[in-house]
Amino acid sequence: MLLKLDTPSMLTKAVEIISELVLEVRIKLNEFGLSITAMDPANVSMVNFRLPRSSFSQFESGTEVLGVNLDNLKKILKRCGAGSSLIMESKDNFLEIKIEDKIKRHFSLSLIDIESEEIDFESKISRMEFISKVVLTSTDLIDSIEDCNIVADACSFIIKDGKFVIEAKGLNSARSEFSGDEASIQAENCKSRYSLEYLQKFSKGAKLSDKVHLSFSDDHPLKMDFKAPSMELSFVLAPRVETED
Repeated sequence: MLLKLDTPSMLTKAVEIISELVLEVRIKLNEFGLSITAMDPANVSMVNFRLPRSSFSQFESGTEVLGVNLDNLKKILKRCGAGSSLIMESKDNFLEIKIEDKIKRHFSLSLIDIESEEIDFESKISRMEFISKVVLTSTDLIDSIEDCNIVADACSFIIKDGKFVIEAKGLNSARSEFSGDEASIQAENCKSRYSLEYLQKFSKGAKLSDKVHLSFSDDHPLKMDFKAPSMELSFVLAPRVETED
């Protein structure tokens, strides 16, 4: 396996975001490109990252799976500068990483065995029901989540009368309302509640895309997508089904 990225920032940012959810992952390589799929230790959320073959200036790989510690990989990738090129090559039981700019730097990252079962992201998604789809700016989502985090540890995503509402209630409350002028809303009336701790981590996908796609239904999982021509980062979050105070 030999891969080269002339602009590794997408991979660097994605690994940094994913590392907040899971410590060890399988990096999968095939004819379509590079992907990472993982579930967090609490089995509450799932993440899927895709970097297509076209994103690489050099891609020499068959079907291969590399087990890595994300914290270690993150630290290496953060050494890439604005003009750096990244070269990754698997040799024996190591991932050899070269960062090339003014000087050439070399790192060896030990590959590891991952005990958890492999996840078929598309298969799991195909069994979920999403009757409501909303697209809005990533910054609007971040602001709404931060507002809710002031008053509670979970918030509700609500579709009512053609409007999208993000609302949290505790002793105090916070509410953001979006009409068709501020967001693209293709939805039926529904409501589902989600952990703000996870939503805050997911919303960091704004580093990769200025738009976020939300898919959900009544008391069903949320799917959150950040898309760009050169990558796709998706999250799935189980709902909170407890009674609101």
